[in-house]
Amino acid sequence: MIVDKAVYRQGRRFECGDPSDELDRLRLSDAPGFLWIGLKDPTTEEFAEYDEELQLHPLAVEDALKGNQRAKIDLYENSTFVVLKTLRYIEETSDVETGELMMFLGDRFVLTVRYGAANPLAGVRRRLEENPRLLALGPMTVMHAIMDLVVDTYRAIDVELGQDLESIEEAVFAGDRGVAGPDIYKLKREVLEFKRGAVPLVAPLRRMLTESKTLIPHKQLRPFFVDVLDHLLQVCDHAESYDRLLSDILAAHLAQQGLRQNEDMRRISAWVAIAAVPTMIAGIYGMNFDHMPELHTEYGYFVVLGVMVAACVGLYITFRRADWL
Repeated sequence: MIVDKAVYRQGRRFECGDPSDELDRLRLSDAPGFLWIGLKDPTTEEFAEYDEELQLHPLAVEDALKGNQRAKIDLYENSTFVVLKTLRYIEETSDVETGELMMFLGDRFVLTVRYGAANPLAGVRRRLEENPRLLALGPMTVMHAIMDLVVDTYRAIDVELGQDLESIEEAVFAGDRGVAGPDIYKLKREVLEFKRGAVPLVAPLRRMLTESKTLIPHKQLRPFFVDVLDHLLQVCDHAESYDRLLSDILAAHLAQQGLRQNEDMRRISAWVAIAAVPTMIAGIYGMNFDHMPELHTEYGYFVVLGVMVAACVGLYITFRRADWL
């Protein structure tokens, strides 16, 4: 469906009529201006309408309709196709939810296509409209604002994942038995989901800044894209460190589990050894032989009980000193 559409002339918003007519008027005018159309979860028929009017590249259209693309920036002859992975952190479950955002930028137009609920763009459009001077620089301003929003969301999720990691790390090394291996593995999966969204964007963004001299026509916009790349690299570095640290924490947790199992086995073995002595003595004196020398001793019963107690106490002290109990 169409979320919003408008024409921007010299940074000011105007109502949008037929997109094809609006584009013709914008291209015939010497004044700066462009058309911005926003779609969310469009059907094939809805997309085909704008595909024909904006003359989008067929490969980009195919990727946009299929969805589930890697983050990338593809340069075509008449347009630029951008794919961004939008992420949302769910506080209740500590899950990272992934959405997808695509942009088509061309001569006097921007088409944004959003899949999923993450990162609505209404806030971006509103903030840009409050700064006509920046918006007058053209479609690349929209591209920067959207990328900046997406990367800022990455940074917010980076903080949340860092806090989750710190909590699990403290619990594991404090010996908290409430921490389970699946909890650590689940957080590791969320970090990997985070990496799949953020890391692939680094290479195309860096290539856009270093190789393409015409994609960013205004020099004053280049530092803004450099800033986005810097924040993105920072986030990716953190994600890599989280991934490695979680692997180490999982290994430490499994080692602790093994140590606990060994300690449990030692305790069980110690108690079995203590119980074996009176069992052995009782077994011997439970045999039905008439000529056993202790059978007719007046105090034999108490002597045997004393031997049992002494043996058990002696074994208990020995195992305690050996730290088995």
